[in-house]
Amino acid sequence: MKPIIEKLDLAARMTASIARYADRNFDWNAFPGNERYVGLERAAARFVGRSLSSKIEDPHMLKPEHFTVVLIHQPPGKYAPLHSHDMEESYLVFDGVSTVGWERDGELVEVRLGPKDMISVPVNVPHGLRNDGVEPVQFSVVAESGKPDETRYHAHPRDTDPALAARLGIPPEKIMPFNPFDPHPLQQLMARNVLRYTDQVPSWDPAGFARKIYAGEGAVVPWSNRKELIFVPCGKGVKGYVRDVEDVYFVTEGVLTVGWEEDGRVHEARLGRKDVIFNPAGRPHYFRNEGTERCEFFMLVGSKEPERVKFKAR
Repeated sequence: MKPIIEKLDLAARMTASIARYADRNFDWNAFPGNERYVGLERAAARFVGRSLSSKIEDPHMLKPEHFTVVLIHQPPGKYAPLHSHDMEESYLVFDGVSTVGWERDGELVEVRLGPKDMISVPVNVPHGLRNDGVEPVQFSVVAESGKPDETRYHAHPRDTDPALAARLGIPPEKIMPFNPFDPHPLQQLMARNVLRYTDQVPSWDPAGFARKIYAGEGAVVPWSNRKELIFVPCGKGVKGYVRDVEDVYFVTEGVLTVGWEEDGRVHEARLGRKDVIFNPAGRPHYFRNEGTERCEFFMLVGSKEPERVKFKAR
């Protein structure tokens, strides 16, 4: 039996909480401090919140609560200079291969991340990103704050030799490739915060979907919010559930049907790859896969506490 799709204000509120990839405007000047510097070209599309850039004029941005979600497009050969923040942020690669470097005491560890790999960058760890590949890189940035944050640059081409800045401010003899078995303190710090898609074994929820935990129990220790990749087989889904914090779905594969409930009424929408829905705290909501192919989405939960929701199959 199909749900009753009615009540315009519910539909309007849900529609206003959806950020579709096709509607995003990629801003090539999202980071004003990088304008006019060769090699720093990258574009940003905001989905949730307004951290990560001093520019705040974006009518398509969803209202923030506990985090910011931005999608970055970085062409081949371009880089983001070594910098740090007073907040934790994480990078999840959608397309391409990104080289991420962390610096400490004049040394740098570099790791390469492929599709659906993630790295969580702790507070005040100097880091930078570079596209050494032949195809553009797209990755999402999730920051622990929904408000603007000051970026501190440690090796920007305005005050560092451009060739050195492109190596994230560190000479080649001080750069180490990532090795999780190396006892070097910086290697071990990075090892605790890198999560490879291929290394994670999914666990199955009794409700019929599977999850790979990226930040949470048994994975990267969450600083402020949990992160999981959810796999929804064809024909599976969950009944409406409620959290006391917000959660966000960021679709990575397939088509996801999402729904909101209110006073016995329901409104539904379908999300494609790179579409986002922001589900506010206290809102009954659900998901299912009506398609003929597997559906995946990255679920961000505005709390670092262990999962309390007991999902029920539809």
